[in-house]
Amino acid sequence: MKFFSKLFHNKSIVTLLSLIACIVILFFAYRYRVNTAINAVSVPIAKRDIQAREEITEDLFTTVKVAHSMITSNVIINKNDLLGKYVNYNTYIPEGGMFYRSAVVEWKQMPDSAWADIQEGYTIFSLKVNSTSTFGNSIYPGDKIDLYYQNTVNNKMFLGPLIEGIEVLAVKDENGSHIFKKSAEQKNAEALIFAVPDEMFSVIKRAYYISGGTILPVPRNASYNAETTLGNEKILSYIESNSQYLEPDIIEKIDVDKSITVIE
Repeated sequence: MKFFSKLFHNKSIVTLLSLIACIVILFFAYRYRVNTAINAVSVPIAKRDIQAREEITEDLFTTVKVAHSMITSNVIINKNDLLGKYVNYNTYIPEGGMFYRSAVVEWKQMPDSAWADIQEGYTIFSLKVNSTSTFGNSIYPGDKIDLYYQNTVNNKMFLGPLIEGIEVLAVKDENGSHIFKKSAEQKNAEALIFAVPDEMFSVIKRAYYISGGTILPVPRNASYNAETTLGNEKILSYIESNSQYLEPDIIEKIDVDKSITVIE
């Protein structure tokens, strides 16, 4: 007791202790004020780049605390809103990035899942392309394009619109993987996928197999919103005269061991 009595009668010690106490009080008061102002919230962030169409599993994200002021209504806070979902087809989540509701979807919302819902009387067509014919991989899902037909007739180039106003459903690379505008690892396009009315499908298919012929995709600007229509009459007439279309009921009667030859 004598020790503490002497200690508290020493003005220097009392001053020092008072100063330390003030610093501690100020520190915790400041920390409280900062935490109150920040109102930190735990949010999931990506551990690595998560590519378009990749499933989001628990090992792909962790949580960090960020200021409440940084959180918008589009930011996903609850990890249960991520598990079992997929990164949307037109984006990717960068390492350290937060997850936004517009970038996270269910599988049924992906473009491929919509193919089963194409309207009746339409057929899916896959057009073989490359980086050159897609203008340096500049055609993407959702774009509207025209198809031109090119061939050589009597040593002269024969070129014109085949079908106009086609919406691209998907663009795929050589492995069948999708190519998107915001993909972090872009590859060369190998196929454009779209749906056309059945009668137009037969026109494209015949044009595709006529010797020497080429079908060229032609991109349009963002405001292009033409209905899907057949193109130049001369092109269509050429295809008609250089091929033969068999109705399904006729095809069924043909011996499957015999080949069908396209007339050139």
